[in-house]
Amino acid sequence: MASRADYLKLHFIVFLWGFSAILGKLVSIPTMEMVFFRALLAMLGIGLVILLTKGTFRVTPRFFLYLILIGFIVALHWVSFFGSGRVANVSVSLVGFATNSLWTAILEPWMNRTRIKKFELVLGFIVLFGLYIIFSFDFQYKLGLILGILAGFTSALFSVFNSKMVRTIPSFTIAFYEMMGCFVGLGIFLPLYKLTWATGESMLYWPSLLDWFWIAILAGVCSVYAYTTAVELMKRISVFLIQLTLNLEPVYGIIMALIIFGSSEKMGTNFYVGTGIIMISVLVYPYLRKRFDQRAASKQAVS
Repeated sequence: MASRADYLKLHFIVFLWGFSAILGKLVSIPTMEMVFFRALLAMLGIGLVILLTKGTFRVTPRFFLYLILIGFIVALHWVSFFGSGRVANVSVSLVGFATNSLWTAILEPWMNRTRIKKFELVLGFIVLFGLYIIFSFDFQYKLGLILGILAGFTSALFSVFNSKMVRTIPSFTIAFYEMMGCFVGLGIFLPLYKLTWATGESMLYWPSLLDWFWIAILAGVCSVYAYTTAVELMKRISVFLIQLTLNLEPVYGIIMALIIFGSSEKMGTNFYVGTGIIMISVLVYPYLRKRFDQRAASKQAVS
């Protein structure tokens, strides 16, 4: 059962992740290299925490493979999320990411072999309607929004997987091997990317001192702390509620982006109308979830 402190932690890490989009834009090296070095620092940081707290690195070979593969999904999530911010801007990447609740409403029941909750699906489609409004006008950042939507899908995917893993494996151990998978996956993909799509670029861009500073904050605050905390909260809070609360990330992120980057983050009226509709799903969820739980409890009592 989740406590008030758990919900406060959830909103705090959502705020931190909203800030991560801004940090990603402050880094000067390409997205691939940024995520590559972030994963490396996060893996080392989490490994150090495990050693200092006398945690465990021990997992079965089967779970090790699962966690590495989930790390590949995390890599795709980060590349699409930060890539969206580079192709478009922070606001667009955050709104595309807000589709995670729709994907979770579909993926979680399917993977856990449970019935789809109709109200969760409805809320997911409210998010989709908000995106339709944004797309229906002459919107110049379509590629950026598509990458943001991919970031939302991959976020839902690895979150559902992690909600299963955290039942038997400590959260820091999960995060360590997933960061390892993210690092290894990008280490394999990066040379192929440079030899095919990015032929005019250097094989590897090395971060400047300032880049290392921003990447270290991304790794330490948004990965070592926020990522492991999110995995731990999955023991007590449903994946859908976590993903739905993540829809507040655009609110925090867009406000901060407007303050920091100014006019480059200002969008048309349709963008803010669509964003407002997406945010409605966050506000009405607690009420609908309470009614759903009350009906379920009353049916159980009758039977």
